[in-house]
Amino acid sequence: MDVLGVHAICVPRVLVGSAFAGPSTVLVCDGRVLAVLEGSTPPPDTTSVVHLDDGFLTAGLVDLQVNGCYGIDFAAASPQDWQEISRRLLSTGVTAYVPTYVTAPVAELAESLDRTSAAMIAQARHGEPVARILGAHLEGPFISPARAGAHDPELMLDPDEDSLGILLGSPARARALRVLTLAPERRYAIEAIRRLTAAGVVVSIGHTDADGPCAHAAADTGARLVTHVFNAMRPLSHRDASLPAAVLVDDRFHLGLIADLAHVDPDVVRLVLRVAPDRTVLVTDAVAAAGAPAGTYVLGGVEVSTTEADPLPRRADGVLAGSVLTLDQAVRNVAGLGIALEHALLAATRNPADVLARPDLGRIAPGAAADLVWWSDDLTVRRTWVSGHQRRGH
Repeated sequence: MDVLGVHAICVPRVLVGSAFAGPSTVLVCDGRVLAVLEGSTPPPDTTSVVHLDDGFLTAGLVDLQVNGCYGIDFAAASPQDWQEISRRLLSTGVTAYVPTYVTAPVAELAESLDRTSAAMIAQARHGEPVARILGAHLEGPFISPARAGAHDPELMLDPDEDSLGILLGSPARARALRVLTLAPERRYAIEAIRRLTAAGVVVSIGHTDADGPCAHAAADTGARLVTHVFNAMRPLSHRDASLPAAVLVDDRFHLGLIADLAHVDPDVVRLVLRVAPDRTVLVTDAVAAAGAPAGTYVLGGVEVSTTEADPLPRRADGVLAGSVLTLDQAVRNVAGLGIALEHALLAATRNPADVLARPDLGRIAPGAAADLVWWSDDLTVRRTWVSGHQRRGH
């Protein structure tokens, strides 16, 4: 669909709004969805028609937390590496993503924002239909040593004015910074949430030892996301005002969830999706080992390893360090737990796009980008479109 005109995709089912419809015809013009029509007969003046005889169509997947994949860590990625990842993610149905950087010195994170901005500009200039870089997610350094996970506690610090000034200190960095994870109990955190939110940054709470009231206070100030809920935070308690309970019931929060069924128990995954289906955001938290052979890779300068017997990335001390999950597999995992397929898909499409206030992504609706995924009935990605440009899946 790389020429102007109206192009049609006829499909048995399509996810529109919060439900499946079909058979339907999706009309695309100039890289955007023009309309979704009932039936599988396109208008007579349609420039081209693609007939999909089975499966279903959804918007492209959006990943808000990916540290790397295919052997590449974003903290050390070259311009060619950025293009490689952006091309290969399409085979997993991901058409937009937020590269993520773990805790590091503020000056290094500022350089990562500069490189992200450069990659975004290069992608726009090149014009190749690849997964869109939506900006960066800084997962630290303003987090808690008490819930460090695989992060280096010695590099963690309070989000003071000077540190934020470095990260927001140039137009390029301010444009590139889309999500920042912090621990709301840290000194200056509430002031930082206000400043970051005013600058258009989505503030996420994570790697935190905060309790429930602290989480609600963060939401009062503007925090709107939770980084990998249940991981790297106080556990859920029926007696204490714990953070997981607070964010499950506070409708202001979207909940990032690593649904590899190892980071979070399957029953807890079911709990999250049943309590907050419209606020759950499936993320991969993928590291360089994702999509690569078992071996040793790097996450933010620290070696992590996978083996054939244990594919989960771990540091030398055994601590989990991200995942090897792909977002299409996360959808399959959630659907396989008996969660409604619509909810599983929306958690990887519309919900993450809503977090970033991007109504042009994550949905099939008039005016939205024609970023589309054709799935087989067994939930395999068959084909992906970015702005109407087609790429075959696996």
